[in-house]
Amino acid sequence: MGRVLAVDPGTARVGLAVSDPLRLTAQPLEVVPAEEAVARVARLCEELDVEEVIVGLPVTEKGEEKESAAHARQMAAEIESATGLTVTTVDERYTTRIADSVMLEAGTRRRKRRNAVDKVAAAVLLRGYLDRPGEER
Repeated sequence: MGRVLAVDPGTARVGLAVSDPLRLTAQPLEVVPAEEAVARVARLCEELDVEEVIVGLPVTEKGEEKESAAHARQMAAEIESATGLTVTTVDERYTTRIADSVMLEAGTRRRKRRNAVDKVAAAVLLRGYLDRPGEER
């Protein structure tokens, strides 16, 4: 079993998180500029023995896709092409809010929260994906 890499796409920054090889934990990894994200993900997939990639799909509270969903789907397709791996889009509803809330509760200063929220949101997305019942990953 290999790692899962989570991508929290944004127009300026992209947050990345990775699981352990047994897919038990989700760790924030890094934040990269959006224009470098696909290349960075491809390198990380090789370096970390990643077997699966998930990309957050922005949706509304009603489950409808937001305008930025097209950007996320495009990034997912580019990552799939660059890595040859299966890339799954996953509902990312509330991940940034949860990440910001967790960091605020931990006493993280505003500047550090702003710089880290995307990778923590990617870890929240990944944790939810790994916790989904009924599927062997």
